Amino acid sequence: MAKEHYFDISAKLDMMEFKNALEQAKKEVLTRFDFKGITAEIELNEKTKTLSLSSSSDQKIDALKDILISKLIKREISSKSLKELKTEGISGGNVKVIYKVVDSIEGDEAKKIVKAIKELKLKVTPSIQGDEVRVSGAKLDDLQKVIAEVKTLDLNAPLAFGNFR
Repeated sequence: MAKEHYFDISAKLDMMEFKNALEQAKKEVLTRFDFKGITAEIELNEKTKTLSLSSSSDQKIDALKDILISKLIKREISSKSLKELKTEGISGGNVKVIYKVVDSIEGDEAKKIVKAIKELKLKVTPSIQGDEVRVSGAKLDDLQKVIAEVKTLDLNAPLAFGNFR
């Protein structure tokens, strides 16, 4: 009997690396000339898994986001780990943008992944286990084809592939 192989698809986020990227972004904002004398804040709320950027204008918010995303990418964290929730005006004419930190695969996206895997018509079995999708099969080549296909899907979650056995 052939040995059963499997791997897990998840959206795990290394929070330590995420915090390090935030600290690097804050340091860069302090040294940038275009942010001198202007309110520019990056705040993480770990309990609610939200990140807020606040500054004096929409252009400064965009610059803050660009700085943050560049720091995330340098630390190998996908920019898909941030999902914009809302933009609001705060006191003093400043603007605040709140992002949700995405660190799990939602049910709809898990179903979309399973559907795409089944459409490949390979001898693999995808199953949803909480906020992960486990794919098992007898052939390693089939599992690698599944990984290649899932990487091409347009999903909101930053995918990670692990436990490949």
